[in-house]
Amino acid sequence: MNDITITFPDKSTRSFPAGINSLQIAESIGPRLAEAAVAVKIDDRFTDLTVPIDHDAKVEIVTGDSKEGHDVLLHSTAHLMAQAVKSLFPDAKVTIGPAIENRFYYDFDIDSTFSDVDLGKIEAKMQALAKSDYSISRLELKRNEALKTFKEMGEEYKVEIIEAIDESEPISVYRQDDFLDLCRGPHVPSTGKIKYFKLLGTSGAY
Repeated sequence: MNDITITFPDKSTRSFPAGINSLQIAESIGPRLAEAAVAVKIDDRFTDLTVPIDHDAKVEIVTGDSKEGHDVLLHSTAHLMAQAVKSLFPDAKVTIGPAIENRFYYDFDIDSTFSDVDLGKIEAKMQALAKSDYSISRLELKRNEALKTFKEMGEEYKVEIIEAIDESEPISVYRQDDFLDLCRGPHVPSTGKIKYFKLLGTSGAY
C-alpha cells in the first residue's frame, strides 16, 4: 500500500499508509490528542474521524474544547438521547435534534409528554449507552434505499425529511449499536466520547 503525506496546521508533515483515518493519526501523535479528538477537517472539509484518507491531505484534528468540537459533542449527545428514548419508548417517533447555544434537544412525537420520572430514566439510559462505548459509523444510502429503510422503521418524519432533500445530495445515516438515524454529521466516533450531560427539562406541543 502506498504512503500519503499528511500536512498539519503548523505546516509539519508526516507519512502514513493510504487508508489511515484521522483517529489513528491522532493516536499516533499521542493519547491525549486521541482522547480529546471528536472530529476532523480534511482539506478544510469538516467530517468524521473515521473517514479513510487515501490521498495527500491537510489534516486538522478538531477537539472537544473548540467551538466546532463542542457542537459535535452536543449534536452527538442529542442522538444518544434519541437512542435512549427509542430503547425505552419504542413507539416514539423521532424528528430532529440539533445543537443550539451550548444545549441540545430532540423532538419526539409521543402519545403524552415525558414526566420527570421518564426524564430520569432517559438520562440513566444515556449514561449506560455512553459507558458501553458503542462505535458510531456513518453510511451513505441511495435515496430509494433510505426511504425504504425509514418507512420500514415507521419513522414518518424522517421520510418527510428525505423527500425534501435535493436528489443531487448524498443521504447519510449514522448507526450506533442497533439505533439508526438520519444525519449529515459529523459525529463523535463512539458513544464513550460523550461523558458529561444533564437533561434539564421537557416541553410539549399539541
